[in-house]
Amino acid sequence: MTLRVGMVAGEPSGDLLAARVMRGIARHDAGSRCEGIGGPAMRLQGFDTWHSMDALTVFGYVDALKRLPSLLSTYSDVKKRWLAQKPDVFVGIDAPDFNLRLELQLKQAGIPTVHFVGPSIWAWRYERIHKIRQAVSHMLVLFPFEEEIYQKEGVPVTYVGHPLAELIPMQPDRAAARRYLGVEPGARVLALLPGSRSSEIKLLAPRFLRAVQLLSSQDPQLQVLVPMVNAGRRREFEALLRQHPIANCRIIDQAEAGSRPAPDGPACAGRAEGGDTGSDAYFAARPAAWNVMQAADAVLVASGTATLEAALFKRPMVISYVLTPMMKRLMEWKSGQSRPYVPWVGLPNVLARDFVVPELLQDDATPEALAEATWKALTDTPYAQQVVQRFVAIHESLRRDTPGLAARAIMEQARHGTA
Repeated sequence: MTLRVGMVAGEPSGDLLAARVMRGIARHDAGSRCEGIGGPAMRLQGFDTWHSMDALTVFGYVDALKRLPSLLSTYSDVKKRWLAQKPDVFVGIDAPDFNLRLELQLKQAGIPTVHFVGPSIWAWRYERIHKIRQAVSHMLVLFPFEEEIYQKEGVPVTYVGHPLAELIPMQPDRAAARRYLGVEPGARVLALLPGSRSSEIKLLAPRFLRAVQLLSSQDPQLQVLVPMVNAGRRREFEALLRQHPIANCRIIDQAEAGSRPAPDGPACAGRAEGGDTGSDAYFAARPAAWNVMQAADAVLVASGTATLEAALFKRPMVISYVLTPMMKRLMEWKSGQSRPYVPWVGLPNVLARDFVVPELLQDDATPEALAEATWKALTDTPYAQQVVQRFVAIHESLRRDTPGLAARAIMEQARHGTA
């Protein structure tokens, strides 16, 4: 019998995760059918898209309020369709606010539910575990320490590893990335990643750029590579770059061809994944940020998934983040907390349970402090080697057959139901 799987992925990272899971399921059941809300990577795997994942992509509380009517309409439609024609199993990928609510309704109707990517209850709003226990038949988690949390709380769980640990090589070839990007082999290179959201660019980029101005006074030859996720973020960053100009800065943009800077200003180049790990096709298929991190000596980065990527590329880094007072109050109101349960914010530090790399947050994120910490990451070789050793251990702990493990758990739930 053909396996029918309901799926909801609400953002690009979830789309990529779901596509890999679909490939894992197809290896066991070539006739399987997946349907629901997804993105382009899922469609390439034959996903039946009822709604684009763009319907769920929101940035911040204000955007969520503006989009509430369309979010409710999308939620009502998929719930009605799955209750009318029940899938063998439902898989919600991340997007916990949307998916946990939907999973509860589907599970109560007798549909087994799998949630892939555990909400960060280890840092914020641990009380969500009660909702998870009610709504989820089986959890699939990315990090090893999460497995113990769910086991302790009586929630069936499988640690499947992090797919990034499979995609990023254990020993990234810095020289190959530099050849691709047209960077001199012996140059000192800083990757600058001020975030993928407009609010992050606005709040972090000026601090980052002023920090780089200080670094450039110490090393006028310092090369700075800045990957941008889209044209909108690039325009916002370039406006700030004009206010805080720095020498030897290149913007690396996924959408544009060419790998060398234009003579009259910042260039854009970016490329991502293919066959030979030294070939142009390999780099052209990957996210621009990956090529930049692989080419860099160190990374100055906004807190988020990019910090984990930088750790897997074995690059010393400085992590930073800034919220406006209003954003901070909203976050505290929603979570009921003034700070996370754990002392770390960056994923590499969370995974290591230690301050392996510095975190400069809020008022501590001054240009002077950022420059000092980044200079150490760029120039202190013994320190950098220690950081690399810690990141190798993290990488090894996260490497699993993620698609295979996830697919087996999902198919097991489809066979045995919600009991």
